[in-house]
Amino acid sequence: MPFRLYFCLAAACFALRGQPLPALVDEALRRNREILAAQKKYEAARQIPAQASALADPTLSVGYTANGAPYPGAGIGRDVTSNAGVMVSQELPFPGKRQLRGDIAAKEASAEFEQYLAVRLNVTARLKQAYHELHHANVSITFVKRYQDLLQKILRISEARYTVARAAQQDIFKAQTQFAIFETQILRYEQESTAKQIEINALLNRPQGGAIDVPDDMAPGELTIPLDELLAGARTHAPALAREQKMVERNDLASALARKSLYPDYTVSGGYFNQGSLPPMWQFRVDFKVPAWYRSKQHAEITEKATSAVEARRNYEAADVALQAQIRAQYNAAATARKLIDLYRKSVVPGSQLALESSIASYETGTLDFLSLFSNFMNVVEYELMVHEEIMQFHVALARLEELTGMAL
Repeated sequence: MPFRLYFCLAAACFALRGQPLPALVDEALRRNREILAAQKKYEAARQIPAQASALADPTLSVGYTANGAPYPGAGIGRDVTSNAGVMVSQELPFPGKRQLRGDIAAKEASAEFEQYLAVRLNVTARLKQAYHELHHANVSITFVKRYQDLLQKILRISEARYTVARAAQQDIFKAQTQFAIFETQILRYEQESTAKQIEINALLNRPQGGAIDVPDDMAPGELTIPLDELLAGARTHAPALAREQKMVERNDLASALARKSLYPDYTVSGGYFNQGSLPPMWQFRVDFKVPAWYRSKQHAEITEKATSAVEARRNYEAADVALQAQIRAQYNAAATARKLIDLYRKSVVPGSQLALESSIASYETGTLDFLSLFSNFMNVVEYELMVHEEIMQFHVALARLEELTGMAL
């Protein structure tokens, strides 16, 4: 069978089967425990702003004052200092503090939401990476086995030539050794395939042991979005960067709240006291907290919060720089892989296949030595596997770009 036809039939026999990646992503978003935990953490954080901005619980005081004896009612009606009554006290923060506390908690909840989105993107990216690595391992197993079949054909030709003293015995040994090397490669790819199925099942929260079927043929897409658009979009859509921005806003509010600590909170109290036959007594009072230890308390708090606000801005700037660098690196990896795919498929692989096809015919007629044939054969093996390696690298880079930018590619 001609070599080119051999590989055309090999490609045609690939069935378009398997579990579609979008369906697995949807399943992971519903079932993954990391995502569910992050979701619950965000939902819990949403309950904090109302608590933070609420008033402190009022205090209800019930008691009596007695004269002549310690028991209740002693002296009531005849002594003006004897009474039984009730008092209610309410602590009130200085105006504006409650709003700031609620706003701080709301920013923290927003940051948790961005963290939840980041976890979703991270799990999705890991799932896509494992999926494409599983596909690469499975395809590599298939192709190495087909290379083994072709090598068997070459080995039979060598044995036939050896029987008529037209080939060296070392040619047979070399082919047999390479066949064994293919066996070791298959074992490594099978181990990789099993490891990726375990990883995918864990991400999907499925019981271990279930098989993950991937399509045998997945054509690479195109990288159509320019780098500048990705860099600009990341500043809007990337949850990791948005979370840092929320923390900047949160720390600015905390700094404003610390400055308000210079203004005292106060407690309003009111009470009614029954004095029997004497006229009832009423009481009203306001207690103020005086910032008497300003230098060691309030001033230090203001300085702390202002420093934390600067730290948050520096963290945002650092995260932005790191994110831009990672996007550039992954974009370069994806663009390079895409160019290599086209180069291998359009030039390198077809040329090496033609060279091998010609080499087999020449070797059969005795016009080419075995080492040249074997070299051409190994070139085809290497280049074919490199094509699938680059397809995997292209898809993995796209998955990482989606995680980094928050944009669908």
